[in-house]
Amino acid sequence: MTIRLYDTGARQIRDFSPLVAGCVSIYLCGATVQAAPHIGHIRSGLNFDILRRWFAYRGYDVTFVRNVTDIDDKIIAKSAVQDRPWWAIGYENERAFNSGYDVLGCLPPTYEPRATGHIPEMIEMMRGLIERGHAYASEGNVYFDVRSFPEYLQLSNQDIDDLRQPSGEGETGKRDQRDFAMWKATKPGEPDWETPWGRGRPGWHLECSAMAHKYLGSAFDIHGGGLDLIFPHHENEIAQAKAYGDDFAEYWVHNAWVTMSGEKMSKSLGNSVLVSEMVKQWRPIVLRYYLGTPHYRSMIEYSEEALREAESAFGRIEGFVQRVIELAGHVVEAADEVPPAFAEAMDDDLGVPGALAIIHTTVRQGNSALAADDKEAAVARLAEVRAMLGVLGLDPLDAHWTGTGAGDGGPDGEGNRLNGVVDTLVRLVLDQREAARGRKDWATADAIRDQLQQSGLVIEDGPAGPRWTLGPR
Repeated sequence: MTIRLYDTGARQIRDFSPLVAGCVSIYLCGATVQAAPHIGHIRSGLNFDILRRWFAYRGYDVTFVRNVTDIDDKIIAKSAVQDRPWWAIGYENERAFNSGYDVLGCLPPTYEPRATGHIPEMIEMMRGLIERGHAYASEGNVYFDVRSFPEYLQLSNQDIDDLRQPSGEGETGKRDQRDFAMWKATKPGEPDWETPWGRGRPGWHLECSAMAHKYLGSAFDIHGGGLDLIFPHHENEIAQAKAYGDDFAEYWVHNAWVTMSGEKMSKSLGNSVLVSEMVKQWRPIVLRYYLGTPHYRSMIEYSEEALREAESAFGRIEGFVQRVIELAGHVVEAADEVPPAFAEAMDDDLGVPGALAIIHTTVRQGNSALAADDKEAAVARLAEVRAMLGVLGLDPLDAHWTGTGAGDGGPDGEGNRLNGVVDTLVRLVLDQREAARGRKDWATADAIRDQLQQSGLVIEDGPAGPRWTLGPR
């Protein structure tokens, strides 16, 4: 079955047809690094990580570009308030974003360009747009003339005559208040770079058009980002790139937000939940399950209850995995192929909720096999489950989550090593309980079990011996 995706520009689901057979090129608008990431920021990275993994599973060679906006008005404003260099604030938060992506199991991008590293490409694009009559310089600024591009606003389906885009601070000399800045004239105390039109710094929109052109060429397959970027950011990217002569993106894919009390999660609204704090309260793999398993075009309403439900649901999957391995006596490798129903759901606009339902159905079948002492069937179901979880980045036996992979030194690696230490200590205590049971000292065995349960652990006695899990919060 052909992969199908909802294209914001076409306002419908379309069959995916790559520009180059067997290859897919993706540009994702990444972090603006004025602050550390909240879970709404990271959701976009997770959604596109799953999309990338699915393309790779389907045999595509994926080029994935995720940019970093390391200079903008908010970073400069924070620099003044904190009396710190703008680049120090940007770099600190860039590292926080990468830590957030890493801890939740996102694969690193093929390329991760920074805006400030691509000033020459921006200058070249502005020069071409001015020569073609689509841009003009005024008082040290360079503006895009929106009326020179008839296709402007087609992505967001707006009418230019109804558009009221106020002038930005310091954006003087506009011919039309709806024109947008590609380059902003220098101001005292702000970082600046030399251009043929005077010193200044990039506008927000120009950087992505220039970097997409550099890394993916004049045409590429998919441009992604959050719904809030459709206007003005993505509209302005399209205008710049196409007026410059690029075909730009063939498909526009947008993920929905994480909301709190119905409002988009935002630092400015004071309703954000930082990833760095969340992973102290919740296992990172559970947080990935919570953020990555709803459909990418559906809003996620944040709540503690929803996270507890996600923890419980993933716990059922994880418990099945552990029980089969204990029965088999060895690690069961993932199947080479996912079940057809799972693939059908994923091909249909990245239908993760439908695919997840197949995982839970397979787990139930596996549990039935365990109850019937059908080792062969249980192992077969686990192989299927691991294959499906691997596509979603949720396989608990993957090296990233067990702490045996390259990411072992990161925050999640620390957590995994801690889990290993706890497991060793708990098993020492369980060995003491088993010894007490062996000599029929039931009072001591029960006391050990009760103490472990008071510590928040659940002890289950099975054919392969006792096993422990974390109890509900």
